Parts: sequence; C-alpha cells; structure tokens
Amino acid sequence: MALLAAVAVVLGYFEGIIIAFMFLPPGIKLGLANTVLLYSVYLLGPGYSVILMILKVVLTGFMSGNLAAAFLYSMGGGALSLGMMLLVKKLGGNDKVSIVGVSVVGAVFHNVGQLLVASLVVRTPGLMLYIFPLLISAVVTGVITGLAGRQIVRVLRLPGAPDPLSSKTKDPGEDT
Repeated sequence: MALLAAVAVVLGYFEGIIIAFMFLPPGIKLGLANTVLLYSVYLLGPGYSVILMILKVVLTGFMSGNLAAAFLYSMGGGALSLGMMLLVKKLGGNDKVSIVGVSVVGAVFHNVGQLLVASLVVRTPGLMLYIFPLLISAVVTGVITGLAGRQIVRVLRLPGAPDPLSSKTKDPGEDT
C-alpha cells in the first residue's frame, strides 16, 4: 500500500509540473494517479482502494502546504469518484463496462465531487456551470488513463492469476 500510495503521489506531483507548462484551464488535470487507483480497484479490491485513495489525499495535502483545502477538495472528488467506479464495476461487470468506462466514470465524478465541494465552500451554486468544460476533459483524460490502467493491470497482475479484466473473473474481495 505504501508503494502504491507513493507512486500515486509522485504521479500527481509530476502531473502538476506537466500541467504548469500546458496552460490548461483551472481544474483540468490528466488524472495520472488514477491509473494506480484503477490497479487497486481491479487487483486489490474495494477496501484497499479506499485506503489508497485516503492515503493519496492526505499525503498530497501535506505536500501542497494547504492540508485543509487540499484535503477537502481532493476528498470530495476522490470519495465520489472511487465510490462510483466501484459501483459501476460491480453493477456493470467486466462484460458490460470496461476498465476504460470505469475510468471515465471516475474522472467525471471526481470533477463533480470537487465542484460540489467548491460550490458549498464558496457558496456559489453558479460554479456548477463549469462542469461542462470539465466533463469534456474528464471523458478525454478518463479514456487515456483507462487505456493506461488496462495495460498496467494486465502487466502487473500476479503470474498465473486470472485476468481481472475478463468477464469470467470474480472481483477481488468477493466471497467464494
């Protein structure tokens, strides 16, 4: 878990550096750390994924120097995103919703969660109108991170373990 949390934090930090040179509108991110969360969702299960998301939020908050604000926004986006990814993966199964679809759902709901928190904090419901450009970017970045996540899950699963992306494979953590 520590290694996965460290990789997620480093990817998030690296992403911040990349975005600084891309001149993207505020709030638009690549979601590189989501590849680590996708790995966890597909290979470790819900419990570990929740722990990983919380570790990433807390560690990133400490690194930002503004723990309270970073924690509030990141936790809002992260919790809603992870909850929806787990729900879509569980309800849709691998035969109806691919890892790319789960990634897109995660990206979309991360933006929704952060905008909801921002609207509540600044007491400006009109801020939710910013959702439209964020949704477009979420779909694009969700597809990219989903494709990367699919490759990572396939390459990093244990040798001889069943393919977690196959519709014939049970979810990690499910009872037998």
